[in-house]
Amino acid sequence: MEEHIEFNPSFTMLTLALAPGESVKAEAGAMVCQSGVEMKTGMAGGGGIGGFFKSMAKSVFTNESFFLNTFTAGPAGGWVSLAPGSPGDIAWFDCQPGQNLFIQSGSYLASTANVETDTKFQGFKGVFSGESLFFIRAFTQAGAGRVYYNSYGAVKQIPIQAGQIVTVDTGHVVAFTDGVDYQIGKVGGLKSLAFGGEGLVMHFSGQGTVWVQTRNIGALAGLLVPHLPTGN
Repeated sequence: MEEHIEFNPSFTMLTLALAPGESVKAEAGAMVCQSGVEMKTGMAGGGGIGGFFKSMAKSVFTNESFFLNTFTAGPAGGWVSLAPGSPGDIAWFDCQPGQNLFIQSGSYLASTANVETDTKFQGFKGVFSGESLFFIRAFTQAGAGRVYYNSYGAVKQIPIQAGQIVTVDTGHVVAFTDGVDYQIGKVGGLKSLAFGGEGLVMHFSGQGTVWVQTRNIGALAGLLVPHLPTGN
């Protein structure tokens, strides 16, 4: 599979060139255009009753689609172009067997055919994070696989070293790897929380990588709400 990125970081589009018989899974609605590929739609969690419940959990708890589209190249090969619903960037991570990538809800875009996804409950600290109570967990049990995820705005990769704490606003977190832990907190005291323009944050520690986005879609929604028409 060959990949080509265009129009980044503001309006990024990902084009994947597939060898004959090669497949890629993508979030429903992500396709922009394609040639020489066949598309099939299936449950995000796979087949069977177990796949149904996994798909339902992903749809209900993470704002992702119940279904995924699988694009498979024909005998002559083919290509498919994918883009997220919001303006921003696309990044990727190569998963190895036994390794997990945790993705904020709404940020999963696509993955190679051998990558699986399910939901990961944040626990009670998710109640206070201001974001979804669930992350998407991407992993593979059959060789290395690649996961593509999108952001609102550009993506920045931040390595977390042992003994280091990196603080990120909850609305700017995109994804993080195994080995990284976090605690929900605030910046400054109660006065800063109430009047400083900063809400709750995630204090990351451990050893791994965190990806953040340069824009906060929740903040955008807050700016737009006063300008929306109100009903009678």
